[in-house]
Amino acid sequence: MKAWFIDANVFLRFFAVDDVRQYEQAARILRQAAEGELRLVCGPPVLFEIAWTLRVAHKLSKDSVLEVLQSIFAWPGIDWIDRDVVRAALVLAQQSGVEFADSYIAASARAAECDGVATFNLKDFKRLGLRMADF
Repeated sequence: MKAWFIDANVFLRFFAVDDVRQYEQAARILRQAAEGELRLVCGPPVLFEIAWTLRVAHKLSKDSVLEVLQSIFAWPGIDWIDRDVVRAALVLAQQSGVEFADSYIAASARAAECDGVATFNLKDFKRLGLRMADF
């Protein structure tokens, strides 16, 4: 079975339907993955890019962006690099209202058994329940 790493622009064309030809191509490859005809692989940077594009270019709310990310993560036939951390980050983002990227950093820190995070973004990481490095 063929396997392809899927880029953010495929998901964006599928959800935005702003280019009919590319939407149809995106729908085809996502359907083929869902039906087990091919395997798609994806990773966190794709979700970061989607979240940024939806927030900045399409002016979607944090909640709407999170709904899109959750639907992509749940799409059948997609294998996720770092699946458990992505799942934890989506839960953190949902519970805290913090952007997905910061939630992913927090979930990664926990998965790596770190004492906390070295950051200047104290507000969001405190909301995520992490200790801050004193530096």
